[in-house]
Amino acid sequence: MAESSDTVKDLQAASFGAAAGEYERGRPTYPAEAVAWLVPETARRVVDLGAGTGKLTRALAAPGRELLAVEPSAGMRAEFARVLPRVPVLAGTGEALPPPDGWADALVCGQAWHWVDPDRAVPEAARVLAPGGQLGLVWNFRDEAEPWVAELDGLLRARGEDRTDHRQLERLEPWFGPLEEHVVRWSHPVTEQQLVDMVASRSYVITMAADERERLLGEVRALVARARPTSLPYVTHCYRARRR
Repeated sequence: MAESSDTVKDLQAASFGAAAGEYERGRPTYPAEAVAWLVPETARRVVDLGAGTGKLTRALAAPGRELLAVEPSAGMRAEFARVLPRVPVLAGTGEALPPPDGWADALVCGQAWHWVDPDRAVPEAARVLAPGGQLGLVWNFRDEAEPWVAELDGLLRARGEDRTDHRQLERLEPWFGPLEEHVVRWSHPVTEQQLVDMVASRSYVITMAADERERLLGEVRALVARARPTSLPYVTHCYRARRR
């Protein structure tokens, strides 16, 4: 019997700890322009939800700012603690956040909001934020305007890659004010191995059968060997809204 889409999503969401090393090596950071737009300069307490291995957390650091990472995967938390030992990382989800009411001036979620149940996560984010606090959501998308990137994305879509569904962003009301959007185009320096690690860290790749995963990674290695890229272009979509 085929698994339901919700079951598959749950399995994929829980899979990241098995590839925490690949995630750390292969996933990009976030551009400074995006981070500055997502988090007010005056924010002193910032929660990074779905922090993973701390890719966004590192970009959030600022003098006088207190950071708290929240990550559901034990494997990812272990890798986070290895690379960012001075930043506290707690177990938690978008539906059950550890901080007390009104603790944060800003809450950000990088590459992870599509995993939450917005009916529960939106009021939970509002609970944690101080009045007027800011919710920031961000996704890095590979820029298919580059031909070799379009070829790579074709390989991944054929195996189950799906662009993030942003429709649940419409469900921030009545807890938050109007949603704003900002787009940043940039390039992330990469090696050929880092590109392979980036693919290996995707949830649908982690949960593949071993032989299928190796076939895909072999095709990716062949592609990057031909293209010989030194950077990967991204289009970063940023969204923010103020707590009412």
